[in-house]
Amino acid sequence: MSPLVHNNPWETLRLFTAARIALGRTGSSLPTDELLRFGLAHAQARDAVHQPFDSDALETELHQMGLETLTVASAAPDRATYLRRPDLGRKLSEESRESLHSRAREASDIVLVVADGLSSKAVHRQAVPLINALLPYLRTLELTLGPVVLAHQSRVALGDDIAQVMKAKAVAILIGERPGLSSPDSLGIYMTWGPHTKRLESERNCISNVRPEGLDYPQAAFKLAWLLEQSFHRQLSGVNLKDESDNPALHNKVVPTFTLG
Repeated sequence: MSPLVHNNPWETLRLFTAARIALGRTGSSLPTDELLRFGLAHAQARDAVHQPFDSDALETELHQMGLETLTVASAAPDRATYLRRPDLGRKLSEESRESLHSRAREASDIVLVVADGLSSKAVHRQAVPLINALLPYLRTLELTLGPVVLAHQSRVALGDDIAQVMKAKAVAILIGERPGLSSPDSLGIYMTWGPHTKRLESERNCISNVRPEGLDYPQAAFKLAWLLEQSFHRQLSGVNLKDESDNPALHNKVVPTFTLG
């Protein structure tokens, strides 16, 4: 009697990737266990989108690192509106804008924004270790760091709005990426030189898939520091600033603490 489940000959390759490969088949359908795994991964991705952003817990961790924080919200009043109206997630609420103006201080070189985006799970897991890995580089570059801004219901462009109000020369927003079926906790970083609300997407640099299973914290922090050094030197960001951080000939003050592969 032939087996009910026919395994894929590539099955051993599943040991080396989280991608959905070599699923096998039962007749013309997926095996039941693979269908259940797909359902679980889909549920985890949905949960990541809707999980509330616990900015208070992050605030406590950042304060323990000696960092000052501010908390703001976008113009999207709740999660449902945020998901339906991306435009509202790109600008500050009037209350948050007034709060930032009222707490105006000397402008800093860079502002870090920690934003929930489409996966607060990613922010909860990855943001603090990444910032911890980045701080030594900022000290090496002698860049002044403003308060870390924790942003609710945020899209990427909200970082530019925040940094413009705070008069920062550059901004890096650490934001939860759209969850995938194998990566519900992936963090993205978007860096902009001279941030303002009219910036185009092409004027930002992106570092994606920051998590231990993807681009780990030391590598992500080094890439961001390298881009910041080049951005301050050339006074630009985006498509005109290519990531060549893997070329030791282009290392200046910022050098990796790990061996480049």
